[in-house]
Order: sequence, then C-alpha cells, then structure tokens
Amino acid sequence: MTVKRFLRQATLTRRSHLTVFILSDEAAAFQAYRLLQSHGISPEHLAIVGKGYSSPERVGLLKPMQIATRKAKALAVFAGTVGSAISFIGALFVHFGLSFPLHANLVLMIAAGGVVSGFCGAVAGALLGFLGEGSTSGIYRHYLSQGRYLLMMEGPEKLVRRGQEVLSYYSTSKP
Repeated sequence: MTVKRFLRQATLTRRSHLTVFILSDEAAAFQAYRLLQSHGISPEHLAIVGKGYSSPERVGLLKPMQIATRKAKALAVFAGTVGSAISFIGALFVHFGLSFPLHANLVLMIAAGGVVSGFCGAVAGALLGFLGEGSTSGIYRHYLSQGRYLLMMEGPEKLVRRGQEVLSYYSTSKP
C-alpha cells in the first residue's frame, strides 16, 4: 500500500503549460490579448513580446547560445563527475583485483577519464541545447526580428487549452 502511494507521489506533474501565438502586427497582438481577457483569462497569464512591449529576456526567452552554454556546463559537470567515478572504480578494480600496484599512471588515468568524459558531456550538452530549446528560441527570436509579435500564455493546462480554443475560433474564417 505504501509503495503505490510513494510511486504516485514520485511522478512529476507539469504545473504550468505555455503556448505562444505569432501575430503579424501590434494591432493583432493587442486585439488577441483583449479577446483573451474578455473571455476571462487573467492578464497575469498573458504577455505580449515585441517592439514596445515586453522584451524576450524579460519573459525568459533566452538566446540560443545562452541555452547551449547552460546545457553544456551542466552536462559537462555531470559527465565529468560520472567519468571520474567510473575511472576511479576501474582503477580500484585493477589495483585490488589484479594486485597491480597503484602508480602515478593509474592515478593519471582517473583524471584523464574525468576530463574526456567532461569534454564529451559538454559537446553533447551544447548539441542538445542548440537542437532542442535553442532552436525553438531561435525561431521565436527570428519572428521578433521580422517585426512580428508573440502572445505568450502560461498557466494550468485547462486555461491554456481554453485560450487556444478562443483564438482558434476567432481566427478561422466564418462562412
């Protein structure tokens, strides 16, 4: 009984959802913002990003290079630590399992294992940053550089879905 309860609590649930609408000009962005407000979506869940409104940095839309650098650092530290630990365990196995004396070469191999795995982790983190979140951020920044506006809505899933339905209903052409 307690195992099921523990596993149920251990699952990660997403508390906040985000959707981004790309709008052609300032008037369209403001009109969509007011439409969502008139349908009961609070301004605290909405942000207009573009010239004259919030900046991308203010709403957390980082530059792709910043995202890649953060991911590279985090993965480099993790991979370097794991690589050093594995190298250390391997050195202990060689030392005790094969009765091989612990020389400076074996200690240098531990450090080399950490450095090599840290470098590999940094490369993998940079690639994940550029190809994952960085590419999405780059696309949104490209639209902003073209003079377009972003309407960002963040909140519970039900609220975000309702906002998407409202805007999709009013954006489709009626017969």
